[in-house]
Amino acid sequence: MIDATAVYVLWLREMKRFLRAKSRVIGSLAMPLFFLAFLGLGFNKMIVPEMLKDINYIRFLIPGIVGMGILFTSTFAGLSVLWDKEFGFLKEIMVAPVSRVSIVIGRIAGGATTALIQGLLILFISFIAGFKIKGILSFPLTILFMILISTTFIGLGLILASKMKDIHGFGIIMNFIIFPLFFLSGALYPIENLPKIIRYLSYIDPLTYGVDGLRASLIGISSFPFIMDLIIMIGFSIITVVLGAYFFEKSESA
Repeated sequence: MIDATAVYVLWLREMKRFLRAKSRVIGSLAMPLFFLAFLGLGFNKMIVPEMLKDINYIRFLIPGIVGMGILFTSTFAGLSVLWDKEFGFLKEIMVAPVSRVSIVIGRIAGGATTALIQGLLILFISFIAGFKIKGILSFPLTILFMILISTTFIGLGLILASKMKDIHGFGIIMNFIIFPLFFLSGALYPIENLPKIIRYLSYIDPLTYGVDGLRASLIGISSFPFIMDLIIMIGFSIITVVLGAYFFEKSESA
């Protein structure tokens, strides 16, 4: 049974950690904004094959950069599990009279909220720079895809964190996973431009459908039907969260 108080307390803890660590906020925004500034300004006047002529490169790039920010923040949410293991906080939580499911949901809720905030910050900065969305319904649909991307990759982070014990090793493994997922997703270029064999790898990358859904919501273009992006992202988020909860509970009961 889910304990709402436990979920709220763990969510609130993540919020306080996030708000107090200003360097963490700035650091998580630095790389996406770096990509946006240098790639966007550098390639804005270039003609990108398979891209609509009325969509410039910066407009095409911004949804991918938002997805990138959420990806990095969400996957490294698993790092907090290892920190809590290291300092004994996790053991104190596990002996509390609350269900493991409540603990997992609280962690996912906290991680998803911080990822959503950072995605919105990137989007807000883009608005200041002149980015325009296609319509009034764009914003709620964008929020939905941000949440689905964050829960998907928080679940992935929990799976890996539950199987590992070394904090430094987690960072190395996550970078090894994150960058291929990012570059295969079509965040920087249309996946139609990729060689056929690489494109097939893009089709099994959850971020591909997340970025495509963001792009459909924000600027009205996509490689796949919008409903297809939505259904696939819901499926990926459910699978990774369930597996993350399973491996988390299994690792703590072992």
